[in-house]
Amino acid sequence: MFTLVHLDTPPPESLKSQILQMVVDYLSDISPVSLTPSNPLYQLYQYVIGYEMHLYLQAMDSALHSRARLILALDDQDPSQVLGFALYLPTEDDPAACSLAYIAVQARQRRHGIARAMLQQMISRHPHAELACVAGKVATFEAMGFQVVAARGPQVLMNTRSYRSDGMLAVQDLAPIFQSQEVRQIHAYLVNQHGKKAMSEAEKQRDRQLDQMTQRALLLVHERRASGSVH
Repeated sequence: MFTLVHLDTPPPESLKSQILQMVVDYLSDISPVSLTPSNPLYQLYQYVIGYEMHLYLQAMDSALHSRARLILALDDQDPSQVLGFALYLPTEDDPAACSLAYIAVQARQRRHGIARAMLQQMISRHPHAELACVAGKVATFEAMGFQVVAARGPQVLMNTRSYRSDGMLAVQDLAPIFQSQEVRQIHAYLVNQHGKKAMSEAEKQRDRQLDQMTQRALLLVHERRASGSVH
């Protein structure tokens, strides 16, 4: 079993390190790019998503009302162990609304209701909740009370209501991370390891995958509209 803990300040370092490890380990599941380990760019995106999560957790130490909130599922037998987490952003100027940034559950703990319980706690605090996911996960979130609203790039935008909140979200800007010296160094290392040709092909593979995901998202939204489930 598990216990849910809601945090509006940064978690202890021992829990933070587990969260960051889960983000890196489950990149394929939670990143909008959905790269697999076979793509040479995988390590680069692992760094970026890990650093993004680090910034979100760090910003929880601020006095901003819009800072991220964190829901942790901890092991009942050993509360020092993180079984899952959900990071979400309250919407400015709309206390009822929020947007899920990331959710993950340890692979061995899945299908035990952890993700559903974390989302239910989030919705109990902010009933007008939003998330974005790949087309293949839409049915899972529909079963948890979300409905399709629109396509957004390679993802499908879902909400507990049939419309989005007009409030603002304080999302992390990834551009500075991609332009950082650390990312350039990782990219240079990968070029040296795999070669320019392989890296160029990896980028083309990523772009083709994103195009395919975008088409699937658009098709799914079209299908839901045709069935009357999107307004």
